[in-house]
Amino acid sequence: MERYAWKARIKDGKKEEYKRRHDEIWQEMKNLLKSAGICNYSIWNVGDELFGYYECEKGIAYAAKTQAESPIVAKWNEYMKDVMEMDTDPETGAQPLLREMFYLK
Repeated sequence: MERYAWKARIKDGKKEEYKRRHDEIWQEMKNLLKSAGICNYSIWNVGDELFGYYECEKGIAYAAKTQAESPIVAKWNEYMKDVMEMDTDPETGAQPLLREMFYLK
């Protein structure tokens, strides 16, 4: 199983709103992530920084393609842009892939 990690920033004063929106994540978004093979997904926060991690049962490429082609993900990204800032890779349009530096099984 491939693993994926990303990072982003919460906009000033928007931490509680960011948390609320994820506490109420749309069922259609959950379903899309699961259909992309994404599991064991968690998002962590310190200060204004976010760190997300998930595992890809069908591979990173499949998960990325499924999300990139989804109108649900596009709608979610639009919904979240007022509370967070995320860098994107100009080639893929997705978050830059974080390079793994250490892994303990």
